[in-house]
Amino acid sequence: MDATFSPAAQQVRIDLGDRSYPISIGTGLLGDPATYQDLPAATTALVVSNTVVAPLYVGALRRALQPHYKRVLQVVLPDGEVHKDWPTLQLIFDALLENASDRKTVLFALGGGVVGDMTGFAAACYMRGVPFVQVPTTLLAQVDSSVGGKTAINHPLGKNMVGAFYQPERVICDLDVLQSLPPRELSAGLAEIIKYGPIADMDFYGWIENNMEALLAREPAALAHAIRRSCEIKAEVVGQDERETGLRAILNFGHTFGHAIESGLGYGQWLHGEGVGCGMVMAARLSQRLGLVDSAFVERLRTLIQRAGLPVTGPRLSPTDSAGRYLELMRVDKKAEAGEIKFVVIAAPGSAAVRGAPDALVREVIDASCD
Repeated sequence: MDATFSPAAQQVRIDLGDRSYPISIGTGLLGDPATYQDLPAATTALVVSNTVVAPLYVGALRRALQPHYKRVLQVVLPDGEVHKDWPTLQLIFDALLENASDRKTVLFALGGGVVGDMTGFAAACYMRGVPFVQVPTTLLAQVDSSVGGKTAINHPLGKNMVGAFYQPERVICDLDVLQSLPPRELSAGLAEIIKYGPIADMDFYGWIENNMEALLAREPAALAHAIRRSCEIKAEVVGQDERETGLRAILNFGHTFGHAIESGLGYGQWLHGEGVGCGMVMAARLSQRLGLVDSAFVERLRTLIQRAGLPVTGPRLSPTDSAGRYLELMRVDKKAEAGEIKFVVIAAPGSAAVRGAPDALVREVIDASCD
């Protein structure tokens, strides 16, 4: 562990001109009123959470917001990826309209990636756009989904297919909330941390390998460094390609396969990070079959993902033609163009690219990667 990193409050900046914002990383942030100073002036704040997170943290957040707003309202959504849909999104609009919330109302997303995505999408739509703040309570949300302005809900035919790019005012990553995460959720977050190594920074990847036990033990100094470096890499990419017209697509390493797993099994059967972890193994094997990396790289990645407590073998999505079902689901991936599936592959360790691959080759990879 590099001693220069500590859990003391740190900041990473997303540089997007007049829509730039800070990511604050540290302990004791969620319940501190100072954390929420200098946000857009408003009379009303609405805290959006879910049935799991709200009993733990909504009280502390509302108390911290009360010095800044005359009204601090709340809405509690059902928990889980299966509820990332239109009916649940409407609960946020219902709360806003029933309380006559105006266009200056500030929304606060208190929860994991599902809550963050839905709150951001609601903020983008309500009165054509109101401010919102991300207060992510899972590791996955802190290092990925809360950063960069992607907001969406799922459609039965595809994950995150209905949404908008809409940036928050700031992101608050309080390390203390990670202590209450179930082990499975912690592992899911580690998948998104691991992702940043093969696509952008193999030195960071080596650090993750050397500090996996500290991360699993939730040591604050290790978590602080992992979150900060992950956010730095994502900030650099998003700053260059906010709307994913090119470079930003590399952040989806493992996601094309992973989203197919999530959708094919039914949302919520596997956590998003579990799909991404297994999807990275499959994407690495595809990279090897394309002659871009060697078998040692694939095995190194598979071993690290397994050490993080994540699945490395994919499920069969059909009793008769599992690979065909994967391909069918991947054709509705957002990176697909004119029906051609685009995969994020590792061009070389620490560098990623987006490219197509023959269906026959993809089938071989899927069949070799699944039970």
